Amino acid sequence: MSHTAHIPSHRKPRQSASKTALRAGVAGGVLSTIAVAGAAGPAQAEPVTQTIEMPTITAGLSTTVAASAQATQQVALDLETRANEEAAAASAAKTAEKAKAEAVRKAEAKKKAEAAAKAKAEAAERASRTAARTTLSASTGSSSSSSSSSGSSSAGSSSASYSSSATGSAASVVAFAQAQIGDAYVSGGTGPNSWDCSGLVQAAFRTVGVDLPRVSQSQSTAGTQVSLGNLQPGDILYWGGAGSAYHVGIYVGGGQFVGAQNSSTGVVQKSLDYDPPSGAVRVL
Repeated sequence: MSHTAHIPSHRKPRQSASKTALRAGVAGGVLSTIAVAGAAGPAQAEPVTQTIEMPTITAGLSTTVAASAQATQQVALDLETRANEEAAAASAAKTAEKAKAEAVRKAEAKKKAEAAAKAKAEAAERASRTAARTTLSASTGSSSSSSSSSGSSSAGSSSASYSSSATGSAASVVAFAQAQIGDAYVSGGTGPNSWDCSGLVQAAFRTVGVDLPRVSQSQSTAGTQVSLGNLQPGDILYWGGAGSAYHVGIYVGGGQFVGAQNSSTGVVQKSLDYDPPSGAVRVL
């Protein structure tokens, strides 16, 4: 072969100038973009200054805890209220019990005082009757001595008056009084099963339409004064002074009287000698 003959080259064929220029432009653009981005990135970055509140799971929990605390407080208040009410009830019951005991004590003391006063009054009444009886006996003895020279006619007349029988309204008064014999004596009693002296006399005369005063002092001046030697059935006997009598009874004839004497004897029928009266009045 001739040394001048064409030998194929092993080098790559050269690219055209246009392609080379295009590639260079693209690469330059990419590099420019990267450079711009790199330069702009740090320059535009800013520190985070705003805190974003994220929802937490404790929000609902706090509401539940608050509600539970309120319920617990209400229960505590209810328990305290109940305890106060129970304490108040116990205190009221204790106070009521003390008041009841005090009332019972006062009632017993009053009852004892009334019993003592009643016993004292009865004792005074018995003493007054004894004194009146002694005075009357002395007066009767003196009268008997002074009248012994005048004969026995007045004595016979007196005995006859004691044995006279009741008639009319007087009989009704006597019958009522005798029907109550055996009843109890009670101070202030007006029947039907217990009496005091003036209550019995008043009730007996009421059966015949006569309205007597309630107390013995007034009854002893309710009618015409009569002597004890001229008594008739139905006459009112009194012990003490006229207008200040402390006891009354009803003469029933035969030298007997009916009266509500005292709490020991009750209503009895007795002889005038048992308890001689001081005087008598006639109403019928």
